Amino acid sequence: MIKVDQRHLGASGIAVSPLGVGVWSWGDKSFWGYGKDYTRDDITQAYKACQDAGLNFFDTAEMYGRGESERILGECIREDGRPVVIASKFAPLPNRFSARSLLKALDASLERLSVKTIDLYQIHWPYTMLDVDALMDALAEAVRSGKVRAVGVSNYGADLMRRAHARLARHEIPLASNQVHYSLLHRNPEKNGVLDVCRELNVALIAYSPLEQGLLTGKYRIVAGQGISVSGQRRFSPSFRTSQRRKIEPLLQTMDEIAKAHGKTMGQLALNWLLLKDELIIPIPGAKNVRQATENTGAIGWQLTREEFERIDVASQPFS
Repeated sequence: MIKVDQRHLGASGIAVSPLGVGVWSWGDKSFWGYGKDYTRDDITQAYKACQDAGLNFFDTAEMYGRGESERILGECIREDGRPVVIASKFAPLPNRFSARSLLKALDASLERLSVKTIDLYQIHWPYTMLDVDALMDALAEAVRSGKVRAVGVSNYGADLMRRAHARLARHEIPLASNQVHYSLLHRNPEKNGVLDVCRELNVALIAYSPLEQGLLTGKYRIVAGQGISVSGQRRFSPSFRTSQRRKIEPLLQTMDEIAKAHGKTMGQLALNWLLLKDELIIPIPGAKNVRQATENTGAIGWQLTREEFERIDVASQPFS
């Protein structure tokens, strides 16, 4: 396994690879059609390729594939045997009326993963009737039980982050992370205060959808009036409309030029830009086969120049 520079999950004391791996699509038959464009063996090989490149941080959730993502990740961990940092999430569903349900859900995730401890356990979203203080108290109890090493949140705004951080501080437990949507096409964390609060409180910002489902790889570009047709669930996403893909073309042209100068791909450049934006940021692109895993790992071990970083920053400003 290649040794790579590490980043930290806030003040938790846990170090991870600078780039993580989002495994939300593993086993998700209902969404992307598991078994149609990739196989179980593809996932195994993707896992090994990530580990070979030094990527040891894998993010899953109980909701992904109705638990299948956790099961598959657990199988990969057992089969491979190398150390790994596991992140999973609790879903505050409407039928979960008490924060105590978090502890029951945690036990179920541990069983599916076949591990005794989850390194980072997160609240999946803030839209719930459950009180944030009660949820943080439950996370603190999970830490005290030894079943969780560090705790985080996901999709929390700046104010709610502060509340979560303050409540955990009563238990002398740091808020390790906030997982939010962040990319060159979705720079809301810079506007809504989330990135600033992460810096202020020393909270890692885990960036999901950093490649915007392939838009930032150039795969769906419209060049000379022609573009690759969009299929599957992407057909229903406003981001993949022809008008929107034309709108982002100036950014993609800038990215393409700079990427070629480094002998890199546009996707690798998009991830490298996020890594350079702040050391608190840990992108977690998905990978369900060796090609995607290898593509993602090519984002580390090099960096854009300051001038290149700023050129891309300016080109992406319309989307900030």
